[in-house]
Amino acid sequence: MSNLLIKNLRPMAAAACDLLIRDGRIAAIGAGLEPGGAAVEDAKGAIAIPGLVEAHTHLDKTVWGMPWYAGRKGGVLQNLVDNERNERVPLGLDVHRQSMRHAIQLIETGTSHIRSHVDIDTDHGLTLLEGKIRTRDALAGLVDIQIVAFPQSGLMVRPGTYELLDATLANGADVVGGLDPSSFDRDPKASLDATFALAVKHGKPIDIHLHEPGELGAFTLEMIMERTRAHGLSGLVGVSHAFCLGMPDQARVAHLIEQVAALDIRIFSTGAPSASCPSLQALRAAGVKVGIGCDGIRDTWGPWGQPDMMDRARIVGMKNKMRRDDELEMLLHTASSGGADAMGVVGHVLGIGAAADLTLVAGETLAHAVVEQAARPMVVKAGRVVARGGKLCVDGVVMP
Repeated sequence: MSNLLIKNLRPMAAAACDLLIRDGRIAAIGAGLEPGGAAVEDAKGAIAIPGLVEAHTHLDKTVWGMPWYAGRKGGVLQNLVDNERNERVPLGLDVHRQSMRHAIQLIETGTSHIRSHVDIDTDHGLTLLEGKIRTRDALAGLVDIQIVAFPQSGLMVRPGTYELLDATLANGADVVGGLDPSSFDRDPKASLDATFALAVKHGKPIDIHLHEPGELGAFTLEMIMERTRAHGLSGLVGVSHAFCLGMPDQARVAHLIEQVAALDIRIFSTGAPSASCPSLQALRAAGVKVGIGCDGIRDTWGPWGQPDMMDRARIVGMKNKMRRDDELEMLLHTASSGGADAMGVVGHVLGIGAAADLTLVAGETLAHAVVEQAARPMVVKAGRVVARGGKLCVDGVVMP
């Protein structure tokens, strides 16, 4: 933990003042604060926000920094999943190396918390998890990483995966993952029963990928809600993508969102340009806790994306047709404090006593900061400067 005085910053775009950090927590915010032995930094009038939160990504998948991958496939989800599983070893896709590359760039762009899914399948066993845990350990103190045990190749359709998930959760994973129980696993009752059984056994939260659109997705979502209610897991279940909440039948969607809010089910969206995503405005208005994330970044699935939550916020904002300043402020909150709430990270705010996880951003206002494409002037984690001008800092030294 560090003691640090940051002078001349604008908390949430308010008037310029100073922020004092003691033992990794915010001790005071005000004008003319004295360092009292703390190191001193000058924010030069930059806006300070709580650290950005990457609430849905796949650190184990990126090919960033490797030779250009030309073998991407089109077609249905099964084709993409199979291609990735089969290509990992021939490509030499080392999970620790690649997840480090991805996570470091997230740190450099201002992210303080990451939720990353890791593939667990019968081809690779726990080897991908082991690489991801190495990364989490190596970056401890620079970023917090939640690991989701994710059956990317299916649970019920690949016997032996349940046992692997069970072992994964006993060996370092933080969250139980799931994937399209109806369309991919072909047995929603068995798939969801198994997923919830693992969560209850290990005392872990749940995060289920639900790409299923329309009424099929609504049916599956209702089954998820039934089990959330039956197991008393309100506040511990998340649904990623939830494309069914973007279907045209707004009355049906409104009823589903009302139930999601009542059960405190969290929604994690990537604002996928090619899909019918849920309305961020409608979810937030209903009181649903929402996080956003970059999903896969330049991987075997697709060439797109940047490891930068401000870039993803802009994509989500355009997808949701956001224009007004109050909408952009809500978008920024979703990419920071709101995403932390959705992930179960408590008290991720700029307030006395809160963990000193903050990011300085360029802009005149919060809305301006969302759309401004500029390097983050400074990133602070637990009171330590971990990035400066878009470059990682280790022990105060900017890395090349």
